[in-house]
Amino acid sequence: MDLAHYFKETDGIGILGTCDPETQIDLALYSKPVVIDENTIALVMKQRHSHLNLQQNLKAAYLFLENGPGYKGLRMHLAMLREEKNQSLIESLRKEQPCMFPKEDDSAKYLVYFTITKINPLIGDGSA
Repeated sequence: MDLAHYFKETDGIGILGTCDPETQIDLALYSKPVVIDENTIALVMKQRHSHLNLQQNLKAAYLFLENGPGYKGLRMHLAMLREEKNQSLIESLRKEQPCMFPKEDDSAKYLVYFTITKINPLIGDGSA
């Protein structure tokens, strides 16, 4: 699957799931990921529950629900690789996807990179 093309051409909503060490799950709305390559994505994150959880548990899941009738989309299992606090890079990404955060939001943000460990369709596990 060409993820860069998919996310560029497909509108929808993303949900990131993370878990703290006590197994308390957090779900948060996220914009589309930045596709680095077919095995790596990045998300812009604020210092909130999802980001804090990833400091202690590197595993996450990202669900993308396509706009339109029915239930189309995908689920990605992720493992955090690293993060950076490059505000100029983050600002350039905000220009490409202005829905990430309102323009007036100047709070600290992180670009968090993930390895994609598994991709499944939104419904089902992809097995026959």
